[in-house]
Amino acid sequence: MSFKRSDMTPKVDLAHEKGTETGAVRTRRPVYIQLLPPCNRACPAGEDIQGWLALAQAGEYRKAWEALVRDNPMPAVHGRVCYHPCESNCNRAALDAPVSIHAAERFLGDMAVREGWQFPLPEVRTGKRVLVIGAGPSGLSAAYHLALMGHGVEIHEAGPLPGGMMHFGIPAYRLPRADLMCEIARIEAMGVKLVVNHKVEDVLAERAAGKFDAVFVAIGAGQGKRVGIPARDAARVLDAVSLLHNVKSGEAPRLGRRVVVYGGGNTAMDAARTARRLGAAEALIVYRRDRAHMPAQAFEADEAVEEGVKIKWLTTIKEVVGAELTVEVMELDADGHPQPTGRFETLQADAVVLALGQQTDSGFLRGIPDLEFTGDGAVKVAPNMMTGHAGIFAGGDMVPGEQSVTTAVGHGKKAARNIDAWLRGERLHRPLPHQVVTFDMLHLPVYSDAEPGIQKTLVAERRLSGFGEIVGGLSEPQARYEAQRCLSCGNCYECDNCYAACPEHAIVKVGPGQGYLVDSAKCTGCAVCFEQCPCHAIGMIAEVQKVPA
Repeated sequence: MSFKRSDMTPKVDLAHEKGTETGAVRTRRPVYIQLLPPCNRACPAGEDIQGWLALAQAGEYRKAWEALVRDNPMPAVHGRVCYHPCESNCNRAALDAPVSIHAAERFLGDMAVREGWQFPLPEVRTGKRVLVIGAGPSGLSAAYHLALMGHGVEIHEAGPLPGGMMHFGIPAYRLPRADLMCEIARIEAMGVKLVVNHKVEDVLAERAAGKFDAVFVAIGAGQGKRVGIPARDAARVLDAVSLLHNVKSGEAPRLGRRVVVYGGGNTAMDAARTARRLGAAEALIVYRRDRAHMPAQAFEADEAVEEGVKIKWLTTIKEVVGAELTVEVMELDADGHPQPTGRFETLQADAVVLALGQQTDSGFLRGIPDLEFTGDGAVKVAPNMMTGHAGIFAGGDMVPGEQSVTTAVGHGKKAARNIDAWLRGERLHRPLPHQVVTFDMLHLPVYSDAEPGIQKTLVAERRLSGFGEIVGGLSEPQARYEAQRCLSCGNCYECDNCYAACPEHAIVKVGPGQGYLVDSAKCTGCAVCFEQCPCHAIGMIAEVQKVPA
């Protein structure tokens, strides 16, 4: 594919520019349009995926990275840990397989680390100061975007290192810490001040003492949820969040030979896989629903099983007595909800790890006037990410909604833009999105000869010897090939199909990167250009006929 433009605006036609009449024969005419690709719409971080893929497929890697980080400052991280909903929505899936967007993103992120690419420094300084509480993905994202806008940013982090759950929750076999710290250091290099081992107890006092004009609270959800499982003389019971945190802190607990993990999410998979790496001969996940209804990503479960983790579906823990667990078999009702059956079994375990979700430790915020909370402690925010207290914004895992690294980064960007508008005494207004282009709108050939590239994966037998990264990256030829698999849905990439197909020579090439114009003096409205456009970057609109005087 040639270079494409994701920001192409509708083209004027030459005849209308010249004042030429169109005649009475043509009832419709072509116009170049801009539609929204489904990958862009699905990205929680709001990346212009199609835009940076266009630059990558042209070999313009530095420009591709610069386009990517306009929305997301940590591509090396996201290329590894994002669950890439963009790929789940990729139109190419209906043709052969989705574009491996996450792998291309990781390639650009890793190249930036190797080459030492840095973010630009702000052109102007506003004189405004913003306090960010929490150095997790949302806080780091907000700090980056605020710094780009010229605001002074200071991050106060309770822990000894930045990164939040990226550092203490995601195992190193998924996210090597060196890559994480390189991308954080790049944000610091913009002038963002990072203060670690600084737990904020009083937000209003901290704001006043530092003379901050606004505050963004992004403390995440670092507490594991617990359930009231009766336990007498129980085997060791701990929560998955603490387990993963302690492992990264060098304080890994002794779990014993048999470990049961209770839960069905991604954290449960990470906990079970970590237990295997800590020496557990048996790691069993107990989950009350079936695989079709588990919240964990399918590939996470597949990798866990490859590493010897067993999963016991439709089972719930009722009681723990010593090393014995009493579990009840469940059945799903018509709505997919688990129901008790009255049938019980006994399992053996040296340790039980609860992986039942996370919640935020928001108690220190209760004294701030006008803040509202959900039942589990999440902080309610308005559409502009501001809490009920003027000037205090919040985002990431600590607000209601989906909890993921990419969602948190998107919250940070959104909050930064709204904070910037609030500091200027304005409200942020965003234009309505373009229509989403679906696969059935494309005019593609019926065949495909572009299967996706494959990332090399460490064989299962070698994974359990440590926490080394298990999935490799793409080479430069592989990454460029993968970017070239993008169909440029909804936006012209100058393939010349319309130019070659027009029987009236009514399509005029403007120049590289400039697209085409339609000469209405020649166009008959036959729609051949529309039918030959593979990405639906041409629409046919009704022609306004001249009414005789």
